[in-house]
Amino acid sequence: MDVRNLFLRAVRTWPDREAIVTDQARFTFAEAWERGLRLANVLRESGVEPGDRVAVLEDNSLGAADFYLACTAGNFVRVPLYARNSTAAHVHMITNAGCKAVVVAENYANELPEDVARLPGVRSVLVRDDSYEGLLARAGTDDPAPRVSSDDNYIIRYTAGTTGRSKGVAYTHWKWLAYCRDWMYQFPPVQVGDTNVCASPISHGSGYFFTPTWIGGGRNYMINKIDPKHTLDVMERERVAYMWCVPTLLGMLSREESARGRDWSSIKGFLVAGAPVSEATALAGREVFGDVLYSGYGQTECYPITSITPQEWFSQVPGSQPLRSAGRPYPFAMVRIVDRETGEVVEPGAEGEIVAKVDGQLSGYWNDPEATAEKIKDGWVHTGDIGRIDANGYLYLLDRASDMIISGGFNIYPAELENAIASHPEVVEVAVFAVPHEKWGEAPAAVCTVKNPVNVTEEDIVELCRTKVGSYKKPALVVISTDPLPKNAAGKILRRVLREPYWADKSQRVAGS
Repeated sequence: MDVRNLFLRAVRTWPDREAIVTDQARFTFAEAWERGLRLANVLRESGVEPGDRVAVLEDNSLGAADFYLACTAGNFVRVPLYARNSTAAHVHMITNAGCKAVVVAENYANELPEDVARLPGVRSVLVRDDSYEGLLARAGTDDPAPRVSSDDNYIIRYTAGTTGRSKGVAYTHWKWLAYCRDWMYQFPPVQVGDTNVCASPISHGSGYFFTPTWIGGGRNYMINKIDPKHTLDVMERERVAYMWCVPTLLGMLSREESARGRDWSSIKGFLVAGAPVSEATALAGREVFGDVLYSGYGQTECYPITSITPQEWFSQVPGSQPLRSAGRPYPFAMVRIVDRETGEVVEPGAEGEIVAKVDGQLSGYWNDPEATAEKIKDGWVHTGDIGRIDANGYLYLLDRASDMIISGGFNIYPAELENAIASHPEVVEVAVFAVPHEKWGEAPAAVCTVKNPVNVTEEDIVELCRTKVGSYKKPALVVISTDPLPKNAAGKILRRVLREPYWADKSQRVAGS
């Protein structure tokens, strides 16, 4: 089974139904597929052949849908680059994946080096500027009709790079379909005409919903930039059924004053994933949109590991706290908690590293056998995340092992503090990380983005933590600001960017007591 033939079946079944929508235009399946064929032929003429990798740097747009369809039609391997990443990171991904061509939106062309066309293996660079539509119009519409195997690579996604240099994770056609299928498993099924709003970049998690929407006869609405009011207007007008949103996006939409009182009866399910979600954000989202929020946990290398429906997420379960959990093991996933040193499975309820097996997990990192051997052991993907599973099967994500703070011999997980601080009504977002401490070696610091700094003090945050998580875990430093926290292109807060200034004069990024 392969993506191309399923996409082509949708084109033949619903040629005149809407498939791709933007703020400016609407395209049927036949029209959108023809644009994809034209771009595929442009790339073929530049020397790209089936199986070749093509990098792309873009936001959601009509051009982004063109590229998604072109690579599917031509059996090219998409390699999404991440907007607002460093030039060095872009170069690493292009060269590591061995990309033969690069496609870039005009507004991001300055992020790439001037000599990108001279990078090893790169044959052509297409800047999507004012000449783009003319280029498509002149291109042929013949279907290249490549031979496609379910084992052919479909996309290479790079890890976020929050703990080191990004590594490529290749998905075959079969594994990509398994990922998309599994994410949608617990949702009401896609029906002809359903609308999926692509508010997050389709280069990231939102791309998982693009595929099942297309093959199910639905339409993908491409939102280029996030303006909460405009996004809500689109969602209501287009009768949104599905949306993938990181917690920061859900928070932005829920806090927008105009969100309440709208007609959200069309919503079948929103997936809140990509980063841990605070109780405050989950509850605010439920208050606005209703019992339509699903959540799940996984990594680029292994998705999904756990999932939770709105009926469970906001329920009361004796002996568990579903709202604070990452859900229970996905029906077709195997999950264990193991000792990081020995690899042995720990006692029920004990903390340890989360390891998992799923249908769509990576076979190996692209051109990195050493990292592969460290990540996959005896078929199990080692997430590097710390968690525990309670008696009812709920997984609690405590944090990434690399983010753990050791203060005076006590282990402190930033996520626990962040969840407590996020419950303050003035706090919009928060990041907790380790800073050097003369007495304790390390201590937690909290940087809080707030609505109005007049209404909250550092002492308020410290007291909140003392009350909710205990005195020894309270932050030694609190910074209050109205500025948004730094994030990567996937919407994940970059703790390391906030942490680095405090360790600038240290030879190591850890400290003992």
